[in-house]
Amino acid sequence: MKIKHMLVLLSALAATVHAAAQITDAEKDSLYIEQVENLTNPDKVLHAEPLFIDLIRDLGARKGEKEWNFGLGITDKLKFDSYEALVEYEWAPIDRLGLEVELPFTIYTPVNGTEPENLPSNRLNSLKVATQWSFFVNEKIATSMAIGYINEFVMSDFRNFGNPLVKGNVYNPFLVMAKRWGTNFHSLIYTGPMIEQNFKTNQFQTTYDINTNVHYMIPGTRNFIGIEFNKTFAEEDFDMTIRPQMRLGITENLLIGIVAGIPVSREDERMSSFVRLIWEPSHHKKSSTH
Repeated sequence: MKIKHMLVLLSALAATVHAAAQITDAEKDSLYIEQVENLTNPDKVLHAEPLFIDLIRDLGARKGEKEWNFGLGITDKLKFDSYEALVEYEWAPIDRLGLEVELPFTIYTPVNGTEPENLPSNRLNSLKVATQWSFFVNEKIATSMAIGYINEFVMSDFRNFGNPLVKGNVYNPFLVMAKRWGTNFHSLIYTGPMIEQNFKTNQFQTTYDINTNVHYMIPGTRNFIGIEFNKTFAEEDFDMTIRPQMRLGITENLLIGIVAGIPVSREDERMSSFVRLIWEPSHHKKSSTH
């Protein structure tokens, strides 16, 4: 009889501990959302930000927020591999306005016996400057919208660096719409045209991007898993890359994002991978969305 009573007590204790753990995760989610959305003005909605096509600053950014990003990726281009690296800094000088400066680099290495002289030249791709304004933030329906603009000063490759220094420009206005569904599910659409101008020929080439994203934030954590669908439309051409991804919190102010790239319709590209290191200075304790 004592053994029976002991088993009943142990079962009840286990059920209590399990229920407490579940409540703890739910409470953590609620407290984190409360911290982001309600403890500081103005209003802000917690959204999961995609890792490959990231935003200029969090939607509903608050004055003083800032963030450093360091990225490294590799893409199999059949005859060579391309290594992409980036350094970017983003900040909010006033509420709802985000600014960003980015330097993206590409380095090429041969594969399958490709001769080095047949490789594209290594390059600083561009100097990117960008702005984003959150014009709609509604905590009640957990929805945010923003418009923005990215300007890329396209640089000459290292073989011709300085001749000229800037060989073109890319004009990229965009629209972002995001919604959180309940506590843990997030969706986002990022879309806009990219208009590239060649200064030498004064020719313009236009493509249109539609990037759709779905993420699930792990209960009780800042971590998430998700997927990006990066779609590009050009004249008589369509490319799409599927990018499953995950984000892990390393410390309170440091996160790492890991992304895989699976091309659907690209003839000259195979698998790719990308890692993003995200460092948020001390503003995180007050008003970060990551």
